[in-house]
Amino acid sequence: MILLRRELGDVLREARQVQGRTLRDVASSAQVSLGYLSEIERGEKEASSELLASVCSALGLPLSETMLQVSERIAVAEAVTAPVPLPVGPVAPVVSAA
Repeated sequence: MILLRRELGDVLREARQVQGRTLRDVASSAQVSLGYLSEIERGEKEASSELLASVCSALGLPLSETMLQVSERIAVAEAVTAPVPLPVGPVAPVVSAA
């Protein structure tokens, strides 16, 4: 199952790691507890829109760019999990044995 909170957490964690910042540093800048930010990054907690805006601001990321990245990740995951249509050929007539 594709979960928005997991994809969002991955995007936030990757952004933080690319910047070489610690959870403690970002949590302090965003004025959120270290444990709660950790749970958000691991996809265990849903972030409110206010909290997400604060974390994005602390990371110097526009909220719109963050959500775009999340959307792209979900689209990829959906494509991987989508059922593959089977080819449909002509239907053979049913022959009665009467």
